[in-house]
Amino acid sequence: MTATLIDGKAIAETVKAQVKEGVAYLKSEYNLTPGLATVLVGERPDSRAYVASKQKSCAELGMNSFGHTLPADIPQNELLEIVQGLARDSQVHGILAQLPLPNHIDAEAILGAVPIEKDVDGFSPLNVGRLSMKNREPMFVPCTPLGCLQLIESTGTQIEGARAVVLGRSNIVGLPMAFLLLHRNATVTICHSRTRDLPDIVRQADIVVAAIGKTRFVPGDWIKPGAVVIDVGINEVPDATKKSGKRLVGDVDFDSVKEVAGFITPVPGGVGPMTIAMLMQNTLTAAQRAAGLLKP
Repeated sequence: MTATLIDGKAIAETVKAQVKEGVAYLKSEYNLTPGLATVLVGERPDSRAYVASKQKSCAELGMNSFGHTLPADIPQNELLEIVQGLARDSQVHGILAQLPLPNHIDAEAILGAVPIEKDVDGFSPLNVGRLSMKNREPMFVPCTPLGCLQLIESTGTQIEGARAVVLGRSNIVGLPMAFLLLHRNATVTICHSRTRDLPDIVRQADIVVAAIGKTRFVPGDWIKPGAVVIDVGINEVPDATKKSGKRLVGDVDFDSVKEVAGFITPVPGGVGPMTIAMLMQNTLTAAQRAAGLLKP
C-alpha cells in the first residue's frame, strides 16, 4: 500500500484564489483594502524568509503590507509602542509579531498588546483561551493548525469519533491542533518527550499530526494502516545532490510511513503553504469584520 499524497501547495492555491476574490470585492464595493502589518525583530534568516513570503503573498492577493523590521536590541517599551500604534491604525486589519522574539522581550506582553480583532496569527492569550474552552469561539485560530485541519478534511476522513494523536505540545502548533480536533469530536491524545509507550499510542491513531521538531522521528511501523499523517516538521539534512548541500525533511520518516498510511503530507509542499494561505484568509476575515460584513 502506498499513501495518497496530500498536496498542500495545490490546496493553498485554491484558498488564496478565494481570498483574492474576496479582496477584490472589498475594494470594489467598499473601497477597503485589507492590510497586514508584520513586525520582525532581529536578523534571524528563517524569520526574515517567513516574513518576506507573507509580504509577497499580500502583494499577490492585492492586500496592503506594512513591514516593520527592527533591531534585535530594541527596548521592550519601544517595541510595545510600535505594536500599540498598529493596533490604533484603521488601515491595519491584522498584526503579526514574528516569533521567536529576542530573550529580553516579554513575548506575552507583545502578543497581549495585539487587539483580539487584529490577532490574525491567533496567538493572543484571549484567542488561545477561547480556543481551549468548550462552547467558545476564538476570533482567529493559529494558522498552522488551521491549515492542518483543512488538509485532514481534504482527505474526506471522518474526524468525529476518530482517534487522533498530536506529537508535540507547543503553543503554536501542538496544543491548538489538539483543541481543534477535540472541538470536532475526535478522541485526542497529546504526546511529548515524557510520554510512555509512545509507539503503541501512535499505532492506535486514525490521524497523526507530527509537530515534535525531530528529524524523521516517526517510522512506518508506528503507523496504523490507512491513517492520515500530517507532518508539520521542517528539518535540514545533508544532501550532496543539492546546490545548497542540504534539503528539508519532516518529523516523519516519509519513505517508510508512505507504505503504511492512507494519506500523507510531503515536506516541503504540505503544511508550509497552508500556513501562509490561512494567514491571508484570516486577514481578509479581519477586514470583512471591520467593514461590518461579518459578525465578530
